[in-house]
Amino acid sequence: MRLLITAGPTREPIDPVRFLSNRSSGRMGYALAEAAHAAGQEVLLISGPVTIPAPSGIQIIHVKTAREMFDAVRTHLPGCAAAIFSAAVADYRPAQVVAQKIKKTAETLTLQLERTEDILGSVRSQFAFTGFLVGFAAETENLIAHAQDKLLRKGCDLIIANDVSQSGIGFDSLENEVTLCLPGGQTMPLPRQSKTSLARELIQFISSRASSIQHPVPSPQ
Repeated sequence: MRLLITAGPTREPIDPVRFLSNRSSGRMGYALAEAAHAAGQEVLLISGPVTIPAPSGIQIIHVKTAREMFDAVRTHLPGCAAAIFSAAVADYRPAQVVAQKIKKTAETLTLQLERTEDILGSVRSQFAFTGFLVGFAAETENLIAHAQDKLLRKGCDLIIANDVSQSGIGFDSLENEVTLCLPGGQTMPLPRQSKTSLARELIQFISSRASSIQHPVPSPQ
């Protein structure tokens, strides 16, 4: 099975030295890529800027911005049987990037932001992907409700939800605790464990489901 995985944060430039980003380390996505490779899957990893080592033996494409990740997914998704979107993509970027470093002069500074590309939301509607689609929902409140809503809006087969307000799991951590959210309101909690161990469990679950699900090609919008 050919599998596409996105991982890490994106960086949206403000000026030549500053950017908007988030706390994603990329560890969960990289662990998923390594687990899939170890299970014999053909893996393509699209990664935002991270400081962890690149997984050995895995094809990896490095990007920085949401737009670059959007373009990379659109290019490389065809031919994949499943796709896991674990990257923490910035929702907004500066509407204008200043050519020179912004100097500290005024007491306040206002940035006008614009929405970035909806990568996960484009997979069915724009990219006509018919394989098994997995998204992540990193939330701080109403975890299951937000995850189930995302599952329906994005046309996913599975949303992996985690509460990033809990200390010791999620961003910057070696451990994670997630709940699998499936169509029909079904949920399956997975206990706190290392991201390496969790990744193996997730890949096994996704592989078993992906082989039995194939979606029709979406109608043109």
